[in-house]
Amino acid sequence: EGIDVTADMYPYEAAGTGLASCLPPWAEADGKLWENLRDPETRARIRRAMLEPATDWENLGASAGPEGVILAGLQRPEHRAHLGRSLASVAAERGQEWVDTALDLLAVEEQNVFCFYFEMSEDNLRLQMRQPWIKFSTDAGGVDPARLGERGLLHPRAFGTYTRVLGHYVREEGVLPLEDAVRKMTSAVADRLCLRDRGLLREGMKADVVIFNPETVTDHATFAQPHQLSSGVRDVWVNGVRVLEAGAHTGATPGRWVRGPGYKVS
Repeated sequence: EGIDVTADMYPYEAAGTGLASCLPPWAEADGKLWENLRDPETRARIRRAMLEPATDWENLGASAGPEGVILAGLQRPEHRAHLGRSLASVAAERGQEWVDTALDLLAVEEQNVFCFYFEMSEDNLRLQMRQPWIKFSTDAGGVDPARLGERGLLHPRAFGTYTRVLGHYVREEGVLPLEDAVRKMTSAVADRLCLRDRGLLREGMKADVVIFNPETVTDHATFAQPHQLSSGVRDVWVNGVRVLEAGAHTGATPGRWVRGPGYKVS
């Protein structure tokens, strides 16, 4: 009792995070994950933990199932053909169990391979959106198009979160009112993050403004083709500077890091 709890979400059935989320936290707690994966004894312990029911850590591989884990961030040339494939299908091709394929890929890639974890449902998404304490997506950002080839596949949340809520869930499905959706994207987020000069159209506030057409706003980003800009957004101002005019980028880059109340100079 007395705890102020809120949450944020994005409107997709899959999470997006590293393949190491299938491993127990202690596997990388010492900062030596790659060495641990190459040590036969430690690797065997990790493997056992991945297959055992756990209540003290969240095993995303188990919750999504190997069919629901999609490889999206492989970097080595010999692995690029696996982009967009499920962990289960790659394991079957190799004649392995999924846990062994996951451990092998991590050990060879030496990076926390980005994955999609399909572990949510549409019913759950709709239930979340209606809650008054929910905010929309504070944990993803766009990527420079010049660097897309380096990244593999991105989660479509980076390009389509807000327009998907406004177009699909508000206009097409009527899951929540437009005004509530806008509040959960703007003032509710700014208030929760203690950004006191943002999130509202009010004199003295930072002029972060988006003009969109509620009848046409639509997302186009998908898991297979995430690098797709949305439509129906006409003009955007960031810190009072116009960055989108009649749907085209102006070339201006007025964005700045925003420090929250927890910022400390180290």
